[in-house]
Amino acid sequence: MERPRGPSPRPGVGSDPVGGPARPTRTRPGQPRQRRPQRLRNHLMELGLVGLGKMGGNMRERIRRAGHTVIGYDRNPDLADVHSLRELVDSLQAPRVVWVMVPAGAATQSTIDELGELLSIGDVVVDGGNSRWTDDEKHAEELAAKGIGFVDCGVSGGVWGLENGYALMYGGAKDHVARVQPVFDALKPEGEFGAVHAGKVGAGHFAKMVHNGIEYAMMQAYAEGWELLEKVDSVTDVREVFRSWQEGTVIRSWLLDLAVNALDEDEHLERLKGFAQDSGEGRWTVEAAIDNAVPLPAITASLFARFASRQDDSPQMKMIAALRNQFGGHAVEKN
Repeated sequence: MERPRGPSPRPGVGSDPVGGPARPTRTRPGQPRQRRPQRLRNHLMELGLVGLGKMGGNMRERIRRAGHTVIGYDRNPDLADVHSLRELVDSLQAPRVVWVMVPAGAATQSTIDELGELLSIGDVVVDGGNSRWTDDEKHAEELAAKGIGFVDCGVSGGVWGLENGYALMYGGAKDHVARVQPVFDALKPEGEFGAVHAGKVGAGHFAKMVHNGIEYAMMQAYAEGWELLEKVDSVTDVREVFRSWQEGTVIRSWLLDLAVNALDEDEHLERLKGFAQDSGEGRWTVEAAIDNAVPLPAITASLFARFASRQDDSPQMKMIAALRNQFGGHAVEKN
């Protein structure tokens, strides 16, 4: 692959991360292929990445570790490799792939609008944020009118994704997905599972929305159990009860592990307020259930419990807040 055309990227763009694995040496046709890890045996490619926050910054690092070139743009110049979307597009060879990791709604819309004016026929845009699936359909239609492909991708993994990999759910046409596949392979966890082409445009974010709805209900169940254990006099070590569940029980999970982490940091969660926000995807899940006449009593109740947390200092919401902070680095309100 030739160097990106246009302005020279800042140091580190497409280079090996400090302390990371060396980039495999590429060979000319006919030469023996040098050995490299299984997940690096895909076509190496360039990627433009917009949004380098908690998720985007770690994703850039993981993709680079897989040997791909990533040119990142963020409004924070301390995080960015280039200074504008135009410079990012000019730094990539056509046909380009640009991945957007910015907040859903207006920020995503304005970014995709600007990319639509800068990109060329044959390029592909990936929305990896938490957009609503109905927005995906609109974005795909707008970009298709300009000959630009679109893929939506739900991403789960939070602040742990850099080392553990990200669960990916993506939607779009097969040829557009194929263009992005090397990056999907770099981001996903090692092993057979962890990524899925869920269907047509919108399917990725719809699947991620349902995933988050299930997450709401699971967290609520752990929180309710924790509050009940804390309430009775007969149980004298709630934290160790939770820890004992990590092996051999049917309710063991990564969320349970994170609950134990939170209790190790603050045994009775006394430093937290019983307040938990909702990202919006729980609401969308309930709305979709209503539209499709699908009963979701547990997920709906967990969403309403978060609403209740904003009225009182709910003990259950201390655990919800602690879990959200553990897996996603979400902000917490402290006493």
